[in-house]
Amino acid sequence: MNDLFSYLPQYPNYTIYILFLSTVPSVVGGGGVGQFLVTHRVARREHPPIHIDGTVVERVVSFKFLGVHITDKLNWSTHTDSIVKKAQQRLFNLRRLKKFGLSPKAPTNFYRCTIESILSGCITAWYSNCSAHNRKALQRVVRSAQSITGGKLPALQDTYTTQCHRKDNNHPSHCLFTLLSSRRRGQYRCIKAGTERLKNSFYLKAIRLLNSHH
Repeated sequence: MNDLFSYLPQYPNYTIYILFLSTVPSVVGGGGVGQFLVTHRVARREHPPIHIDGTVVERVVSFKFLGVHITDKLNWSTHTDSIVKKAQQRLFNLRRLKKFGLSPKAPTNFYRCTIESILSGCITAWYSNCSAHNRKALQRVVRSAQSITGGKLPALQDTYTTQCHRKDNNHPSHCLFTLLSSRRRGQYRCIKAGTERLKNSFYLKAIRLLNSHH
């Protein structure tokens, strides 16, 4: 395997560089090791490929990590398209369940367990940087489910806000949430963001939401 540490300096403008192992042929041809690069530069130039044991490491534009589709452009269209498709498939089962004449709570519970759980998976990581088009597609699924169940279902924006407000004192990043001086009691310190992507990232977004409720 080539010396990756000598190879990486050729990518000074890349935020993320990942070598990963995939057993899914559709991700990496035939399965195996792939490389994934993320950059904020508009103009991209070609770089020499990485070789491992004489084999070129295939570069991919997206890969799935912990159920979330991450693209090299750090937009979330691929992920939202995927979860909308999965959720729409389960709307069929929700309609069938509604016809069985069960209690009104049954369709709602089914939605919360099998549809909302898909739409809100890792939502704090990606929802705030979603485009308006993607958010409309997600909310369209919620509205369809609401018309089937006949009850009020929480909007995905409300679900996102609720999860941002939750705190885990045992999380390694809990120390990032530090209170300001007593003159601004209850307010958390928030760094300045130079880009919209950073401004809408989870930590900064969560801190602003917490501060808005004090």
